[in-house]
Amino acid sequence: MATTSHEPTTTRADPEGISGAAVRRGDRTFLGLSTGAGLLVLVVMAAIAVFLVWKAIPSIQADSANFFTEGQWLPDSDPPAFGIAVLLFGTLWTSIIALIIAVPIGYGIALFIAFYAQRRLASTLAFIVDLLAAVPSIIFGLWGLYNFMPYVVPFSQWLSEYLGFIPIFANSQELWTKSILMAGLVLAIMILPTVSAISREVFVQVPRMHVEAALALGATRWEMIRMAVFPFSRPGMISAAMLGLGRALGETIAVALILSAAFEINWAITEPGGNSFAANIALKWGEAGEVGRSALIASGLVLFFITLVVNMSARWVIARRKDFSGAN
Repeated sequence: MATTSHEPTTTRADPEGISGAAVRRGDRTFLGLSTGAGLLVLVVMAAIAVFLVWKAIPSIQADSANFFTEGQWLPDSDPPAFGIAVLLFGTLWTSIIALIIAVPIGYGIALFIAFYAQRRLASTLAFIVDLLAAVPSIIFGLWGLYNFMPYVVPFSQWLSEYLGFIPIFANSQELWTKSILMAGLVLAIMILPTVSAISREVFVQVPRMHVEAALALGATRWEMIRMAVFPFSRPGMISAAMLGLGRALGETIAVALILSAAFEINWAITEPGGNSFAANIALKWGEAGEVGRSALIASGLVLFFITLVVNMSARWVIARRKDFSGAN
């Protein structure tokens, strides 16, 4: 009696048969599209840089003073004179203050949402943080000008009275509004949702096994965060801080409303003074002549390179830790 052998059947597609050509064609299409998108970004950045340099050349040629040390902004006078040092100072000083305040608080909010808050509370707080990140900057500027500034004035007076022996807290003008401190605090509130939201997404990506293993070995909640969460999340935390810094450097309307338009370098953060690249461009563009507009574009070129250097530095710091793997 003959026996019949039953061969198991399978519905798996043969990668080298029916679907192989289609798969390879899809891979080639995706590779071409992704490569083209990456090249397009480089082309756009190069085009922006070339445009800024081209438009800035007339003002650089017409400048009668040192471009980086002049303390006045008189591009349409005879002879013209304008300085980048004041704008550079105001931009960096307010952004540094904002970063010092916002980054630790943002990390703390993200850690609370990711590891301490109950699920329902964490979802509500995460929604609120994401919502704040979408608020237009002019809203922050108006709120800071009319509602937040009256509360900052007593704090500035306290700093001047008790810490006035430190030059940056001294106030000899007895004027307390539209200061570097005020602008830095509003910028800190503006970038806080960005830093917190990105950090939270990084923290929740930490492998659950790492967290549970640390707790199982007897680590406290803080020890678990310090030994298991921070090493895995450090590149993402740096990226969150750099994105917040990028927004602070380029902020326009809020700084224009809050920061004094005085064109001077003043290290005292409780006194009016200072200016920024973006705010100066927004305030001066309408009244500027041909050389003045070229000078404003030249200041935008400096801001472009500052943000480029900041992002390249962040990428370098992150690349130094690329060998770390959370699975190791």
